[in-house]
Amino acid sequence: MLDNMNKIKLIATDFDGIVTDGFVYFSSEYSGELKKVSFKDIMGMSLAVKNGYKIAIISGEKNSIIDKIADKFKLEDVHQGIKDKLAVLLSISEKYKLSLDQICYLGDDINDISTLEKVGFAVTVPDSNYKVKNIPNIYITKANAGNGAFREIIDLLLD
Repeated sequence: MLDNMNKIKLIATDFDGIVTDGFVYFSSEYSGELKKVSFKDIMGMSLAVKNGYKIAIISGEKNSIIDKIADKFKLEDVHQGIKDKLAVLLSISEKYKLSLDQICYLGDDINDISTLEKVGFAVTVPDSNYKVKNIPNIYITKANAGNGAFREIIDLLLD
């Protein structure tokens, strides 16, 4: 799997459970939900974009935090409320004329499995669902979700 890293042109990621810690925080003082995003991962996105990688976010949920990150980095490929993530990734790959071998995908739960099984570099986090961790050749980050896992992959790709 690590041999494929030099082919990667696009990094696609789930959001909750990868860029966030997978928790939803509620407050008695605030009516909305809160999510934690690490600056390590924000810096990882910045480094990826500056080094010519395309970034896509494909999330099963809708979240205004994703919109803020997309605006900050001028991401064109942000898809929220998605049930079939593989179909979206196939559309993105066609848009950029990339093979799935040229794509890295980060996911943590069962709705990511079909996508993780098809890409050139599949990545998950230590606290992902056990079915995801059992995908052949999947790379499991040392960093936990929401604590630099995305950045870890960017550093690997840039080294």
